[in-house]
Amino acid sequence: MAAYLCAPAVIHGEHSVETREIVEEVRGRHPHAPWAPRIDGIAASTGIESRGWMLPLEAAVAPGGGGDLGAAREALVRDGFTEQDANRAIAALKAVPASQTVQERTAPAWEAVQAYGERAARGALQIAGLDVADVDCLITSNSTTPALPGLDVALANRLPLRGDTMLLPATQWACVAGTRSLALAADLVAADPDRVVLVVISEALSTTYQPADDTLESLIVRLLFADTAVAAVVTGRPRPESVLRLDAAWHHTLPGTRDLHRLETRADGTHFVMDRRGPRAVQETVTAMWEWLRVRYEDDPSSWHPDVLLAHPGGTRVLEYMEQTMPDEWPSGLLAYSRDSYTSGNRGGAAVFDILRRAHDAGQKAGSRAVLYAAAPGLTATALEGEWL
Repeated sequence: MAAYLCAPAVIHGEHSVETREIVEEVRGRHPHAPWAPRIDGIAASTGIESRGWMLPLEAAVAPGGGGDLGAAREALVRDGFTEQDANRAIAALKAVPASQTVQERTAPAWEAVQAYGERAARGALQIAGLDVADVDCLITSNSTTPALPGLDVALANRLPLRGDTMLLPATQWACVAGTRSLALAADLVAADPDRVVLVVISEALSTTYQPADDTLESLIVRLLFADTAVAAVVTGRPRPESVLRLDAAWHHTLPGTRDLHRLETRADGTHFVMDRRGPRAVQETVTAMWEWLRVRYEDDPSSWHPDVLLAHPGGTRVLEYMEQTMPDEWPSGLLAYSRDSYTSGNRGGAAVFDILRRAHDAGQKAGSRAVLYAAAPGLTATALEGEWL
């Protein structure tokens, strides 16, 4: 399978949003929610004090425009209301804060996703010592700001790429985008070792911040997500800038789990819906990954182990489960970079690239082994195994 990965470019959301700001906003909006007395403890349990968003918190909580009420006024007059009474009714309606529409929430975020994606793409090409004209294939993923044409076409024009560049958008990969895009890129360069693949993932997860929601799950979503754009170059032959060789990929999908985590588009925008059974299902994919690695190295079970585990399982509970179920002989601290990344938010599909960048910046010995893992709504997971160069 051998594919060669250059260090990724990571662009964090430039607007710092503190957890205390979110807690203050939610407490003021939902003072009588069943979980309101516990909100400080819930926020602290995430371990996240700040996260970066592409747009400020004010953009997420601002009221909507309310739409054109002219037709409603005309209907009132036709129904017998006096001009004065109709005007009074319309004024009262305008005074009630309206939720933002899908367009009001998504349009500015989509613009930001494109701009951040372009910055990440240019950064990755600079890291790899390549130019936009060298790109033969572009793989993109962004789940929270759906658009057609998508991020692939937007970047093809913004960079711009050659007209014969293969464009492969993967809008619905979500949290598994980091590992699955690398697995696909590895397959592409295996078919043509001279091919240069550029991967770009740009996610504005803050669009799932829904002020009107008063469920506990919605509170957790508000507290977890961060916005990030990442990009990296994958080639079929080693380059001086290559940092990791990818040797094998593994995929796993659990049947009957597609409703555990999902995005729903409603009148006021995108909602991320979570089921409390989700972490247990993710743990099943972790167990399956351990078995894949056991079989892969069954001829050397006592001495082989990864030197670093770059994992995006979506939450601290699964990180704890991973540590508890690792073979006893494996060293401790394999998930240090995953935990470090998570302290500033769940980055969805961009997470594995961010974790990889942290590991690279810390310095890794040539020949050290790495395992990359991610799970996503579906419930589906992809892992890769490789060696630092």
